[in-house]
Amino acid sequence: MTDMGAFREAVTAWAAGGPGDGVRELAARLPVRTVVLLEGPSDVAAVGALAARRGRDLAAEGVCVLAMGGAMSVARYARLLGPPGLGLRLTGLCDEAERPFYARGFERADAAREEFFVCAADLEDELIRALGVARVEELVTAEGDLRALRTFARQPAQRDRTAHQRMRRFLGTKKGRKIHYGRVLVEALAPDRVPAPLDGLLARL
Repeated sequence: MTDMGAFREAVTAWAAGGPGDGVRELAARLPVRTVVLLEGPSDVAAVGALAARRGRDLAAEGVCVLAMGGAMSVARYARLLGPPGLGLRLTGLCDEAERPFYARGFERADAAREEFFVCAADLEDELIRALGVARVEELVTAEGDLRALRTFARQPAQRDRTAHQRMRRFLGTKKGRKIHYGRVLVEALAPDRVPAPLDGLLARL
């Protein structure tokens, strides 16, 4: 449903200070019932990949999966889209460090009873633990990035880190890499190894 992309773009412009009339019209026409507030595009890629694996078309179900560009924006988005604004149901996925932003943002938007899901460190950490470092390295190799990983691992700053920590850092070292591997790692998960926060989020939608 390409109109959901238009809705996301309109919401982003609205949150940046633009007009909200077009957003209201799109929300009513689609119709949108739930918005998933995510920190960035790598989280969107992971949620989309898991939904596709489970045969779900979230846009067709009226679910908008939205990257906010950082957790500090959650209060603004929750106010515009939740009870004070469009009155949509809210949920989300965040890193443990960003939990306070989500909790305060939902509370200030009179959406404190809505549930959001928290990763132990971040989503990449959850996915690496679910798959194991060896399996992630196999996937990195299959994607043609093994040489880059080995070069990164030889850097002095990485020598005292564990293999898990190095892998997590590696996934964020190049623009677009976290987005790409957000999809790749989710697609490689066994059905019973989906991290609890991600699994809980999909079950909530």
